[in-house]
Amino acid sequence: MPRQSSVTARSGRKSRIVFLGRQQIKEEEEEEEEKMLAIFNKGLAAPPQELNSPASGEVSVKPKVPEETLKDFQSCHSTNAFSISIGDDALLSYIPPSPPHSTHQRVFCGLDEIYCIFMGRLNNLCSLIRQYGLSKGTNEAMFVIEAYRTLRDRGPYPADQVLKDMDGSFGFVLFDTKAGTVFSALSGDEGVKMYWGVGGDGWLVISDSLEVIKASCAKSFAPFPTGCMFHSEGGLKSFEHPMNKMKAMPRIDSEGVMCGANFKVDACSRIHTMPRVGSEANWALWGGSGSHA
Repeated sequence: MPRQSSVTARSGRKSRIVFLGRQQIKEEEEEEEEKMLAIFNKGLAAPPQELNSPASGEVSVKPKVPEETLKDFQSCHSTNAFSISIGDDALLSYIPPSPPHSTHQRVFCGLDEIYCIFMGRLNNLCSLIRQYGLSKGTNEAMFVIEAYRTLRDRGPYPADQVLKDMDGSFGFVLFDTKAGTVFSALSGDEGVKMYWGVGGDGWLVISDSLEVIKASCAKSFAPFPTGCMFHSEGGLKSFEHPMNKMKAMPRIDSEGVMCGANFKVDACSRIHTMPRVGSEANWALWGGSGSHA
C-alpha cells in the first residue's frame, strides 16, 4: 500500500527527509489522472509574461487561487494525498502512483529544507551516483537535490551540462526553502509531460496533469518546453541548446482564443557572451544572458 503522509513546513525550520517514496506507474496512464502539483508565490517565482492570456480575465471560468487549486487536487485522492505547505511561498502535493508496476515512476524527497518531485527515470543513475560520490540507495529525486546543492555551492559545471548528463525520460520540480529558489526541468525526449501556467493571484502553477492546469489557470497555460530548465532567478533556458535564446510563440485553442505561449529554441538568435565556468557557474547564476525570464 502507498504510504500516506501530510506535512506542513515553514521557512527557516530545520528538516531532514520528511517523505520518500519510489513507486512505479503505468506508461499508458490516463492524462487526466492527477499526480503532482507545485504552486509558487509570484514574488518568489514569477511566470514568464507570455504565459498570461488576455482572455483569462474575460472567460467565465477564472483562474483559481492556490488554496482552491490544492483543495480540488486533493479531493480526488483524499485517501493517499501528500501535501506540504511552506510558509506563504509554496504549496506542493504528490499522489503516490498506483498500481505499482511499469518502467516509469514518481519520487518525492525532502532533504535539509530542499524538496523535489521527480517523474520518470534516469538510465544512468548508477554512474551519476558514483560520479557525485553518493550512497547506493540514492534515488532520482535525491540525486537532483544533491546535484543542486553541489552546483548551488559553486560546483565545477554549469547547470545545462549537469542536465545533459542525465540520460533518461524525466521531469522534476525542486524548491530550496532557504534560498527561496525554484528549479524545474523536462527532458527533451517527450517521455514525460509537464505543464505550467499562471493561477489566481499570479502564482506559478506546475503539474503533470493537463486537467489540473486547465482548471487552475483558465487560459493562461502551456506545455512546459522539452529540453528546457526554468529557474526563479535565471528564467527559462534550453539546456540542450544553451547558446540559443528562447522564443515565445502564442498558442491558439480550438475556440480561437489565445492560451499562453509555447516556448521554442530560437535557432537564429545566439548568445554572444561566453558561458561562465568554474566557480561562477552554479544553479543560481547560470549565464542569465541566455535565459528567458
